[in-house]
Amino acid sequence: MNGEIYVLIEHLQGQVLDISYILLAQARELAGDDAQVIAVLLGHQAHALTAELAADEVFYYDHPLLETFTAEAYWKVLAGLLEERKPRLMLFGETTIGGETAGGLSMRLGLPLVSHCQKIVRDGATLRWVSQLFAGKMLAEGDLPEGTALVTMQPGAFKPEQGKSRQSPKITPQPPADLSGLRTSVKQIIQPSGEDVDITRLDVLVSVGRGIQQKENIELAQALAESLNTVLAGSRPVVDQGWLPISRLVGKSGKAVKAKIYLALGISGAPEHVEALGNVETIVAINTDPNAPIFNLARFGATVDALDLLPVLSEKVQQAKGG
Repeated sequence: MNGEIYVLIEHLQGQVLDISYILLAQARELAGDDAQVIAVLLGHQAHALTAELAADEVFYYDHPLLETFTAEAYWKVLAGLLEERKPRLMLFGETTIGGETAGGLSMRLGLPLVSHCQKIVRDGATLRWVSQLFAGKMLAEGDLPEGTALVTMQPGAFKPEQGKSRQSPKITPQPPADLSGLRTSVKQIIQPSGEDVDITRLDVLVSVGRGIQQKENIELAQALAESLNTVLAGSRPVVDQGWLPISRLVGKSGKAVKAKIYLALGISGAPEHVEALGNVETIVAINTDPNAPIFNLARFGATVDALDLLPVLSEKVQQAKGG
């Protein structure tokens, strides 16, 4: 085993995803001056994606079948890498790609896996992890097992820009993987209709969750959004009910937002939602539960009923604009 820390680089349609930069920042803090941070990039004709990676080195695998993600292909490539190199740690995003890849590798190689990890800290020679359980309602912590360990990490501890570098890292092409006999392939990527507003481009965003209780209450949040000259977004429970369109979904299966101010109304802060908030500057959380995990990320918050607060907020905003 060596002391290297590996980071899986996620990308989609020619863009490195923010979660990868966040992981590189975490890896760099853990590595310090003693260990190497290795970015692992699987793709096809994707050299340009390495330009801003804050890594000591990039292991680059180029193959037509790696142009888009399939878990089966990633398992084959990464299993060989981990068995050969035996790094101390490999970080994955707490994302669909990261979770499926890490889970499959853990099963195939018998490696320990820490999921929903909030942070990793170094305590002397020991690495300690803190993870969220039960949709963030409980925290667990422990020492990372010796040998190679896998970790899926949530955003929040670092900003994407902390994992970017102005100097391109060293790129080391890796031998082509044997990807013959794959049973899955990507035929088409279907994007949501572009008719609605793009919530990823808004500086201010009002977002509602399960705490909004019923469809009729959406009007209260909509009024606040309009007074702030923005639109209304929501978490998975609200979209699943059909109260907001899929284009307004913030979360793992929706969109990652980059607002300067994100007002979270009745949102608990489950991992699949906070994954999309890693690049938000300021989160303001309103939730009746003082232990809601959204408060771990929020700069400002209040433990009041969002339904009581919404009319007051809308009125105050209108008064401020009128003044």
